Amino acid sequence: MISELINMNGYGAYVWSSFIFTLLSFSFLYAVVKLDLIREKEKFKENYKSLDEKKLASVAKQKTYREILANTSTSKV
Repeated sequence: MISELINMNGYGAYVWSSFIFTLLSFSFLYAVVKLDLIREKEKFKENYKSLDEKKLASVAKQKTYREILANTSTSKV
Protein backbone atom coordinates (compact mmCIF):
# COMPACT_ATOMS: atom_id res chain seq x y z
CA MET A 1 0.00 0.00 0.00
CA ILE A 2 2.66 2.54 1.03
CA SER A 3 5.07 1.45 -1.69
CA GLU A 4 2.29 2.01 -4.27
CA LEU A 5 1.81 5.52 -2.93
CA ILE A 6 5.54 6.20 -3.10
CA ASN A 7 6.04 4.64 -6.55
CA MET A 8 2.84 6.04 -8.18
CA ASN A 9 3.08 3.65 -11.13
CA GLY A 10 6.63 4.71 -11.92
CA TYR A 11 6.01 8.45 -11.66
CA GLY A 12 6.74 8.76 -7.94
CA ALA A 13 10.26 10.09 -8.40
CA TYR A 14 8.96 12.98 -10.51
CA VAL A 15 5.99 13.73 -8.28
CA TRP A 16 7.86 13.59 -4.98
CA SER A 17 10.81 15.58 -6.30
CA SER A 18 8.42 18.30 -7.49
CA PHE A 19 6.73 18.38 -4.08
CA ILE A 20 10.10 18.69 -2.35
CA PHE A 21 11.25 21.40 -4.77
CA THR A 22 8.02 23.35 -4.23
CA LEU A 23 8.25 23.04 -0.45
CA LEU A 24 11.86 24.21 -0.42
CA SER A 25 11.08 27.10 -2.78
CA PHE A 26 8.17 28.31 -0.67
CA SER A 27 10.19 27.96 2.53
CA PHE A 28 13.01 30.03 1.04
CA LEU A 29 10.56 32.66 -0.21
CA TYR A 30 8.90 32.86 3.21
CA ALA A 31 12.27 33.34 4.92
CA VAL A 32 13.31 36.08 2.49
CA VAL A 33 10.03 37.97 2.89
CA LYS A 34 10.13 37.66 6.69
CA LEU A 35 13.72 38.98 6.86
CA ASP A 36 12.79 41.85 4.54
CA LEU A 37 9.82 42.71 6.75
CA ILE A 38 12.04 42.78 9.83
CA ARG A 39 14.53 45.08 8.07
CA GLU A 40 11.75 47.42 6.95
CA LYS A 41 10.31 47.59 10.48
CA GLU A 42 13.72 48.56 11.81
CA LYS A 43 14.06 51.29 9.17
CA PHE A 44 10.59 52.54 10.05
CA LYS A 45 11.43 52.71 13.76
CA GLU A 46 14.73 54.51 13.04
CA ASN A 47 12.92 57.19 11.02
CA TYR A 48 10.60 57.99 13.91
CA LYS A 49 13.18 57.91 16.72
CA SER A 50 14.43 61.40 15.92
CA LEU A 51 11.03 63.10 16.28
CA ASP A 52 10.33 65.50 19.11
CA GLU A 53 7.69 64.69 21.75
CA LYS A 54 4.82 66.54 20.08
CA LYS A 55 5.34 64.88 16.70
CA LEU A 56 5.94 61.52 18.35
CA ALA A 57 2.62 61.73 20.19
CA SER A 58 0.90 62.60 16.92
CA VAL A 59 2.47 59.64 15.14
CA ALA A 60 1.53 57.28 17.97
CA LYS A 61 -2.13 58.13 17.43
CA GLN A 62 -2.01 57.16 13.76
CA LYS A 63 -3.65 53.87 12.93
CA THR A 64 -1.02 52.89 10.35
CA TYR A 65 1.82 53.29 12.82
CA ARG A 66 0.06 51.11 15.38
CA GLU A 67 -0.62 48.41 12.78
CA ILE A 68 2.97 48.31 11.56
CA LEU A 69 4.45 48.02 15.02
CA ALA A 70 1.68 45.93 16.57
CA ASN A 71 3.78 42.79 16.75
CA THR A 72 6.98 44.34 18.01
CA SER A 73 7.48 44.22 21.74
CA THR A 74 10.28 46.81 21.73
CA SER A 75 8.22 49.71 20.37
CA LYS A 76 7.94 52.48 22.97
CA VAL A 77 5.62 55.23 21.90
